[in-house]
Amino acid sequence: MADPRFFDRAGPFPLGVLAELAGATLGANADPEREVADVAPLHTAGPRDVSFFDNRRYADSLGVSTAGSCLIRPSDTEKAPSGMALLVTETPYLSYARVSRAFYPVPAVDPGIAQTVAIDPTAAIGPDCRIDPFAVIEAHASIGARCHIGPHAVIGKGVAIGEDSRIGAGCSLGNCIVGARVRLFAGVRIGEAGFGFATERESGTHVDIPQIGRVVIEDDVVVGANSTIDRGAGPDTVIGQGSRIDNLVQIGHNAVLGRGCILVAQAGISGSAELGNFAVVAAQGGVAGHIRVGVGARVVAKSGAMRDVADGETVAGTPALPIKQFFRGIASLKRLSERE
Repeated sequence: MADPRFFDRAGPFPLGVLAELAGATLGANADPEREVADVAPLHTAGPRDVSFFDNRRYADSLGVSTAGSCLIRPSDTEKAPSGMALLVTETPYLSYARVSRAFYPVPAVDPGIAQTVAIDPTAAIGPDCRIDPFAVIEAHASIGARCHIGPHAVIGKGVAIGEDSRIGAGCSLGNCIVGARVRLFAGVRIGEAGFGFATERESGTHVDIPQIGRVVIEDDVVVGANSTIDRGAGPDTVIGQGSRIDNLVQIGHNAVLGRGCILVAQAGISGSAELGNFAVVAAQGGVAGHIRVGVGARVVAKSGAMRDVADGETVAGTPALPIKQFFRGIASLKRLSERE
């Protein structure tokens, strides 16, 4: 059960309603009128909870779980304890996400503007917004309806934020256009100058190049805590619709992400790199500048992509290679070491 000091729970819900939300089919012995009070992991769930089974590593936990109901694949139903009500689906984890959102919906914005907020008279604030203490809204900024601006956030000159967006505590936004339903967690930095300079060979002096582009964040993007997205040097830096960016991610100037990209913790995207729709860069992965990671391609954890990655390709290592080639190399090194 989630700590009620921090999370408000909805429900209970009849099992039949949850099955409909999940896109699941009730098992033969499942009562659609049975009330479910909460979501919980297999090892802590009780008779009034719904859980899910999506990873065979947890088969033992499923076998002894006291969960009253469980989202599960058709091929795994025989592993469930007798008496457990089953919600059968080919996508248990996705279905669990939908069910858990029913129990723990995103709270509605409670409108209000704190007395300590500094709002420039030329800024435009949409209806039903919440702006928390010590936030700063600079000249000509525009904030859409029902937005939440957290404490100590700074919305810079001319920045535009779409409706229903949430800007976390201590964020700073400048030189950017932010879409609707965007969520920026605490400490995100958007629109700072990119790492762009030319070096005079004889003196070693670095001459900064003005960074005169923007950051464009499309609708439904989520950016994790303390991540940074630099503005473009001339063309814009673009974050595609629905992308998910984890904590501590760095995105350089002029980078372009397509729709639904995923960047995991401490990933780094160099300037002018391009990621196709639904590309993934895993934790501590890096993408060199001016290369393209194709549609649906994957850069695995701690890997460095230094050449273009084809659509659908998975690469590993530094420099990154197609994953089969990478593992063949690892196997060859292992055989060589065993000969010594």
